[in-house]
Amino acid sequence: MTRKINFGAGPAKIPESVMEKAASEFMLFGNTGVSILEMSHRSADFTAIIEETKALLRELMQIPDNFEVLFMHGGGTGQFAASSADYLVTGSWSDKAFKEAQKYLDARRVFPQVKPITTVPPVDKWERNPDAAYLYYCANETIHGIEFFDAPETLPGVPLVADISSTFLSRPFDFTNHGVVLGGTQKNLGAAGLTVAIVRKDLIGHEMTITPSVLSYKISHDNNSVYNTPSVYSIYITNLVLKWIKEKGGAAKLWEINTQKANQIYEIIDGSNDFYHCPIDKKHRSLMNLPFRIGGPNGDEALEKEFLAEATANGMIGLKGHRSVGGIRASLYNAITIEETAELAKLMTEFQQARQK
Repeated sequence: MTRKINFGAGPAKIPESVMEKAASEFMLFGNTGVSILEMSHRSADFTAIIEETKALLRELMQIPDNFEVLFMHGGGTGQFAASSADYLVTGSWSDKAFKEAQKYLDARRVFPQVKPITTVPPVDKWERNPDAAYLYYCANETIHGIEFFDAPETLPGVPLVADISSTFLSRPFDFTNHGVVLGGTQKNLGAAGLTVAIVRKDLIGHEMTITPSVLSYKISHDNNSVYNTPSVYSIYITNLVLKWIKEKGGAAKLWEINTQKANQIYEIIDGSNDFYHCPIDKKHRSLMNLPFRIGGPNGDEALEKEFLAEATANGMIGLKGHRSVGGIRASLYNAITIEETAELAKLMTEFQQARQK
């Protein structure tokens, strides 16, 4: 069986060269005589992998010296609750973060809930608390397809907390005004099971007393991310993905490629006379996750089912929209190539032409 083009929202495609490298080292890693799956997480060999992975992240993301890089458990969800805070709810994941935080603290929405979610309300409509511990935002909503291309405006003394699970190294990132930058690795940085937390040093050690040890930034930092057994293999895969990103030219080059990929699809949508419809405000259209309906703004489920069937027949998977919004969703993460995106663009063009003769 040949490999399919995986447009899934995550776990997502991993570069073929990364998987080939991992396969070649699966049974025997270096001169250890064992697989990395069998290696002690406290061994010198694995410590070297951790240190190299941190160094690669620092280099590729240009992480300032006053931030620490931690490898955590729990995904983005596990990092949601900390203290009194404001939340920018722009889609399903930030809403999930907000609801999780409400269990532990005084969490407040910056603006009222609006459905359907298609944009970010202007700053003059926000109500922010100057005493908030932080302002949380999700840099890219994978379900709704809304992306922040610039960090939200925050009040003096209120650090930003950013979930960048789906935008890690898809474009350059500015750490200005941020206190915590975090995300799961299963979309742009490798395999599921690992959370990267990049935390400003002065914020470490101020978590709530009820914070579990495995989610404590201080304990993780004091133990070099091996307080308990980390996701060893996921850290290794992220190490390989970071090397691949470096070879590709880094975040700036990937941003150029990702913009080109997204434009291929958005141009077809915008030129389809509403046969394909994307409801998202163009200022906030995601480069990573492109949701759209087929057959008009409300979608024609029969047409969408036909499209998905043709996509599968042409070796493309993962295009069905999330159950909460329906329709189609193309996820164009770093590992998806321009050529693979062109295959989707070709299918979209031919599908419309065949039904509008």
